[in-house]
Amino acid sequence: MRIGIASPIVTAVPGAHSPWETSAGIAELGRIAESADRLGFHHLTCSEHVAVPEEMAEQRGATYWDPLATFGYVAARTTQIKLATQVLVLGFHHPLEIAKRYGTLDQVSGGRLVLGLGVGSLEEEFSLLGASFADRGARADEAISALRGSLSQRVPAFHGDFYDYDGLVVSPAAEQERVPLWIGGRTLRSLRRATSYGDGWVPFGLNPEQLHDLLGKVELPDGFDVVLSAGRQLDPIGDPDRAARVLTGLRKAGATIAGVALAAESVEHYCEQLAALAVLGDKVA
Repeated sequence: MRIGIASPIVTAVPGAHSPWETSAGIAELGRIAESADRLGFHHLTCSEHVAVPEEMAEQRGATYWDPLATFGYVAARTTQIKLATQVLVLGFHHPLEIAKRYGTLDQVSGGRLVLGLGVGSLEEEFSLLGASFADRGARADEAISALRGSLSQRVPAFHGDFYDYDGLVVSPAAEQERVPLWIGGRTLRSLRRATSYGDGWVPFGLNPEQLHDLLGKVELPDGFDVVLSAGRQLDPIGDPDRAARVLTGLRKAGATIAGVALAAESVEHYCEQLAALAVLGDKVA
């Protein structure tokens, strides 16, 4: 089981971030990215929301750094760690828009892009962007299929009900021959969507019993990743026993990759926590 890092600073979901992150910025994120890269962690994350209604910010948070701009900077500060969108909302974008913008990021980063993709659930945000909410699931299925065949192609082609294109040059395309696609969700449909079109599943809000039940209903392809969150922040220095139990539990639940958020009091402390997590991860994974 590999370990990835749920990036601090770039989101501010209530109860899921530390106070020091509020005043931190790109310099601190760069230091953390370099440390995570040097220590051999699998990935860093950045998620997408364009705008969150004020009345929902208390639950969802209001701070969401743009993944493309953020990862462009992080790519320049790192050499091997993967850059995982967790997640892009498919309904906000045409597949070729994603292919061009994130294909460029894959080139810039030397082939380190992981595209985490989701259907989306915030109707007000869809309305703001003029995107269709009612049929977002069907559109997402088709968009993923279109991306699968377009991301690494200079002249992509796809013919579907919602997206139809050919005879167009998209350059640069992604450097990787097959960009990993991780599909977010918490339902059997999302898991089947992931196994049909993607390379991994990123569930949320499910307990181990629910995960076990869903995973038992689907045959996972070879090399398919199950990316499970460690939940609330781990403290590998202050409470290594709990951190070890959580990571062991994720591995037993079927995780091939664990996504970890870390408790910290400062950027210096965060980097120390990364080093402690790396040692702990070697013992558990």
